[in-house]
Amino acid sequence: MAGRSLLAAGLAGALLVSACAPSPEEYETEPVQVETAQGVVTCQLYQKNLVVWDRAIDRPASMSVKDGDAICKAEGQRRKDA
Repeated sequence: MAGRSLLAAGLAGALLVSACAPSPEEYETEPVQVETAQGVVTCQLYQKNLVVWDRAIDRPASMSVKDGDAICKAEGQRRKDA
């Protein structure tokens, strides 16, 4: 029985922590536009220390999602380093 109680307590704790975890939306900044050779990429950036979440929310049709996201991560990093 003690093992089950410990397991139940552990699961309850994990659920509580995950319920309190912030969502990316809480850290969003105003979208920014980055001019590229292919056209304008609109980036959703987050707080300076969260560059890993930065992503493209609009990009030229000729640009892949991966490339758009890379441009936005680079812009977030540029702003972080500034």
